[in-house]
Amino acid sequence: MVKISLIGCTGSIGEQVLRVVRSYPERFSVCALAANRRSERAEALLEEFRPQCAYFASEGGTMPEELFSECDVAFIAASGFCGLGYTLAAIRAGKKVALANKESLVVGGALVTEALERGHAELIPVDSEHSAIFQALGMRRDAKFEKLILTASGGPFSRLSEEELKGVTPAEALRHPTWKMGPKITVDSATLLNKGYEVIEAKWLYGVDFSAIETVMHPESIVHSLVAFRDGAMLAQLGYPDMRIPIQLALTCPDRLPCAPQLDLAKVGTLHFSPLPVERFPCFELALEAGKRGGTAPAVLNGAAEEAVCAFLREEISFPRIAETIAHALDRIPVGRGEEYGELEEADRAARIAAKEFIYG
Repeated sequence: MVKISLIGCTGSIGEQVLRVVRSYPERFSVCALAANRRSERAEALLEEFRPQCAYFASEGGTMPEELFSECDVAFIAASGFCGLGYTLAAIRAGKKVALANKESLVVGGALVTEALERGHAELIPVDSEHSAIFQALGMRRDAKFEKLILTASGGPFSRLSEEELKGVTPAEALRHPTWKMGPKITVDSATLLNKGYEVIEAKWLYGVDFSAIETVMHPESIVHSLVAFRDGAMLAQLGYPDMRIPIQLALTCPDRLPCAPQLDLAKVGTLHFSPLPVERFPCFELALEAGKRGGTAPAVLNGAAEEAVCAFLREEISFPRIAETIAHALDRIPVGRGEEYGELEEADRAARIAAKEFIYG
């Protein structure tokens, strides 16, 4: 029986983790649940799973030690900067960490890497792209390779002109052509900020320079990523867009259990790949710029992005204004070393202030 501490239990990924648990009650149990706030949905989950520990961040108080003390797997499915604190706590507890929180590595990659090197924790990526790379590398993050190739669907607006993008609505941005996700990550996929985050994640997960990471357009979202080797060979992981596969694998690896429908290649037919037109996706370029600058720059990137996306979803700014808000914060806030959690927190706070000033005047 694998005991799971699930952080972000009411979110999109958290709900899918619990679907896996329900599918295999003889294999998995939930020993701890955490969410940002207490809600009817959270109360229903507490009633269903009866965890030993429950924590709601908005109620204040220190994160309880027992949140990770009893689990075999700490599944970090929280969204946003707050996920970093949970990830570091789970690593310090020496747990197997199933990481679905991009921001942990985007904002605090150096801190996470240092914590892993000091302790005995194990980190398993849950993002579909990084799970694909992990699988292609034989489920070893230290395996040798020549290049990583991330695939991007391009989102719902890949064919729109610059003028047309000014008029897109939140409802349109939330209609991703291939994936069903939470609101923030769906908008980030439409801007390709999410893909920029994944490039930064790849740097920390696999210890490579940005020059060894490539991104290509692949609208079908069937090939989830590829790994190129020095002899010219490539390995890829293919499957229908279904987050249950990387979620379940993070809980069972190296074992595999029945999960999703098998891919019918003949039915899929043709797969398309093309260069990513970076000039059409300024958020992608901003993410790469922040990642290469390092230090606190990614924290500024993320903090400003969270505020900008929230404003867009409230219909307070246009879609292109998201990138403009992020660029403003990155230009305005000096880059610090980012070697302490508190310094990242301050960069996040400063970015949110700068973003709000830019949006609201």
